[in-house]
Amino acid sequence: MVNYCLRCTCLTLKDNRLASTNNSNTPSRRRWIWALLAIFAVAVFYSYLHQTPVRARVATVQRGPIRSLVSTNGKIEPILNFEAHAPISTTVKRLLVKEGDHVRKGQVLLQLDDADIRSQAARAQAQIKAAQAEQSSLTTGGTQEELLTLNSQTIKAQSARDAAQRNLEALRRLQQEGAASPGEVRAAEDALKRAQADLTLAEQKKADRYSPPEVAKVQAQASEAQAAYDAAEDALSKSSRRAPFDGVVYSLPVKQGAFVQAGDLLLQEADLSRVLVRAFVDEPDIGRLQVGQIVEITWDAVPGRTWTGRVSTVPSTVKVRLSRNVGETTCLIDNHDLRLLPNVNVGVTIVVAQHDNVLTLQRDAVHVDDSKPYVFQIINNRLKRQPVEISLQNLTRVEIASGLNEGASVALPSEDSKAPLSDGASVKVVP
Repeated sequence: MVNYCLRCTCLTLKDNRLASTNNSNTPSRRRWIWALLAIFAVAVFYSYLHQTPVRARVATVQRGPIRSLVSTNGKIEPILNFEAHAPISTTVKRLLVKEGDHVRKGQVLLQLDDADIRSQAARAQAQIKAAQAEQSSLTTGGTQEELLTLNSQTIKAQSARDAAQRNLEALRRLQQEGAASPGEVRAAEDALKRAQADLTLAEQKKADRYSPPEVAKVQAQASEAQAAYDAAEDALSKSSRRAPFDGVVYSLPVKQGAFVQAGDLLLQEADLSRVLVRAFVDEPDIGRLQVGQIVEITWDAVPGRTWTGRVSTVPSTVKVRLSRNVGETTCLIDNHDLRLLPNVNVGVTIVVAQHDNVLTLQRDAVHVDDSKPYVFQIINNRLKRQPVEISLQNLTRVEIASGLNEGASVALPSEDSKAPLSDGASVKVVP
């Protein structure tokens, strides 16, 4: 009985130690269990990916040309342009053309009412003649009447001086003989001085008829009169406007009989056989521009038509245009059929680079990781991550410099977010 109790006691103690040990190892065993479950889940997922094909569209590496482009907008401007403005405030007497007319050099385009202009010209001409008369007086010393008067005054003063000189000499001789007093001699000397002063004044009037300020005033009046006459003549010549060259009247904002203010635009004519395109290039693309690059012009009003030219100037500064910072570049376009019109907005495509007969691939097939491009090439129905080097690129395609051969199949990005492309995954090609 005792033996049995001792055995039971020993067994009880042993079971208690084992239970205590198992309880202390429970958290560690749980961590191991969770780790094994995670590994198992990853293995199952990896197996699923490699056993369940990823549905993907395919792009093929093709050989052909590729162009790098700068696309923007621009405006058509005439190269040879003529604008007629009203020289004075008047009315439009006659309109001899209409908008869109082709005109020849020297052809009369319109006539203004020139009555006021002729009146201004006549007044200005009269002012010129008066100024010329004043200038003649400056040269000769005065008018004919003034010259005769001055000559007469000079002769009289000279005669009076000579008489005073003779009278003084006579009185001095008489004084020596005691027949004249000193007072009479002094009076004769004073009379001679006054006669000499009168003669000197008359001679100065004759020699220096006008002072420097008076000369400057007459010269200024002459210049003003000539300027007024030239302005009137210029306005008179512009009252009848003629075409300075062969071209097209593309703007005619006035009507016959309308009153116009001085400076108002009357008409615009241009030679539209060649036009200038002013393109507005965004600041980040300015550095890619060079003189001579091909430019393609499109206009929504003429769908399907493309005009071509070459860059003639590159931007020298950046300007703010609406909400954009742009540089202005220009090119010349042959417009022999006159379809492009001044001031219209056009689409502009500048070919900044072009490579022919190179390997190209659809752009969205290329991925970038840490600035290193790569693709998922399809080999034996499996994806292979393949590093590539690219050269030119545009909005739709890239040039493959190395890493792929012509005809290689490349998976495009998967549209199924639950089954992304991954290296080694099996793939099913879909249209």
